Amino acid sequence: MGGFPFSTEIRVRFAETDAQGIAHHASFVVWLEVTRVAYLAEVAGGYQSIRDRGLEALTTEVHLRYHRAAYFDETLTIHARCVDVRGARFTYEYRIEREGELVADGYTRHATVDAETYRPTRVPDWLASALASSG
Repeated sequence: MGGFPFSTEIRVRFAETDAQGIAHHASFVVWLEVTRVAYLAEVAGGYQSIRDRGLEALTTEVHLRYHRAAYFDETLTIHARCVDVRGARFTYEYRIEREGELVADGYTRHATVDAETYRPTRVPDWLASALASSG
């Protein structure tokens, strides 16, 4: 998908749905996290490697806009890109699709902090470069 250099697929699990087989809105937040972790595995050696370097990347904001329902056992493609890396902050943008049809879109905002003190710390150059390489 143009402008979104990374994507991953998820299959909607029964536990993520209501009695009608429609995915619960909170499941979408979990799918964004699954996508971020896969994104970081591809571009930065994984989230654990970031933690091993003394950093944490905290989620500070989540925004989702729902366009269509998602249903049990469907395969969804979640497209992601990292944008706006500044200071200690960065943003991921997402598009969730079913066979090319927009199901939801949104963004998450994050801040890097020192793993011991939890004080904000600038996104290191190596991480900013890795995030930019796919964004």
